[in-house]
Amino acid sequence: MAYSIAPGSLTLSRSVLDRAADRRRDDDWLEKAWGAADTQVVAVAGDKIQVTDDRTALRFVPPSEAPEGLRVFLGIDRVSGAGMTADGRAVFAVLVKDEPDESYAGLREVGGVLDDREAGAAVHVIGLANWHAVNTHCANCGEHTEVVEEGHVRQCPNCGTSHFPRTDPAIIVLVTDDQDRALLGRNEKWPEGQYSTLAGFVEPGESLEGAVRREVLEESGVIVGPEVRYAGSQPWPLPASLMLGFYAKATGFDIEVDGDEISDARWFTREDLRALIESGTMRLPGAISISRRLIEGWYGESLG
Repeated sequence: MAYSIAPGSLTLSRSVLDRAADRRRDDDWLEKAWGAADTQVVAVAGDKIQVTDDRTALRFVPPSEAPEGLRVFLGIDRVSGAGMTADGRAVFAVLVKDEPDESYAGLREVGGVLDDREAGAAVHVIGLANWHAVNTHCANCGEHTEVVEEGHVRQCPNCGTSHFPRTDPAIIVLVTDDQDRALLGRNEKWPEGQYSTLAGFVEPGESLEGAVRREVLEESGVIVGPEVRYAGSQPWPLPASLMLGFYAKATGFDIEVDGDEISDARWFTREDLRALIESGTMRLPGAISISRRLIEGWYGESLG
């Protein structure tokens, strides 16, 4: 398995902001940063973030123009400008309760056109927004929690339990056979003709390699042998996953789909794939997905 994901091609893994976690408890510094004219703030509503009119960048405003909402500190931009101090420019988000209008966009729409700084900020804050939306009460005693550490912790005022954002690890894998064909499957709910790599969440007490073998066997009936190689990772904050990409080699090739998550699975040669895509009868996952990058890494070049 000589193929690999092209360096820098995982769109949502890009980030240049210093998260500056040590500043989240520094109230004096945070208030000074919020009062600085060159501090930048972006609004988030649900899993959508505010963008410019041409929908190619995030819409940042100074704190004086920011809407009302839960303030979240995203970090320090040490690249784009000097900012309020020699540290750099502070970057915040505000989580608003309003329904998103046409000035907002989701990651699937704009993730591929954002620059490194904005892509990193977007996945960070959308992940936090989704976490806050479903973790309003203490899992230990049921009391309503309070937001602390500038949006990165929820504290229970009753029992004192601290609740932190969680990320669910999920494997995603391109499996090849002894003829170097790729195993791709589809869910019946997907658009007609769309195929992708197989994926699934890691279970408690399970290794990543174990999850690869289990998920592939459960979904397709294909047996994965000892050859499982890590390829890269990408956050997917919809709502709270980290996609861990792998290439794996099958030792048992008969396909028997589960009929639940996967309705059809097939072995594809590179020639098969190109012909089906060019004929318009097959479509691949979007360009921002790690699945697409795994497939292109095996194929050997971009597939458009």
